[in-house]
Amino acid sequence: MARLNDTEIDERLGGLDGWERSGDAIVKEFDNGDFKRSVDFVNRLTPVAEEMNHHPDLEISWKTVTVTITTHSEGGLTDGDFALARRIDTLD
Repeated sequence: MARLNDTEIDERLGGLDGWERSGDAIVKEFDNGDFKRSVDFVNRLTPVAEEMNHHPDLEISWKTVTVTITTHSEGGLTDGDFALARRIDTLD
């Protein structure tokens, strides 16, 4: 997958709800209400990431899961990152 330029990234971010750019990644916090639901959310996310062979960075902090997505092999954002973000949004 080819790395996207700034204009392409901005266009794709416009189609996502709550995702923000952070350097060469996109990030979103998911408020799950409590720790158990945060873990459950991560457990639903894991098969999607495995299926897509695209693995986000995850941080669980009690009721919140922070998801950070980038394509490390490309050194930045690709179409695959936005496809994964859209899939993750369906889990929320």
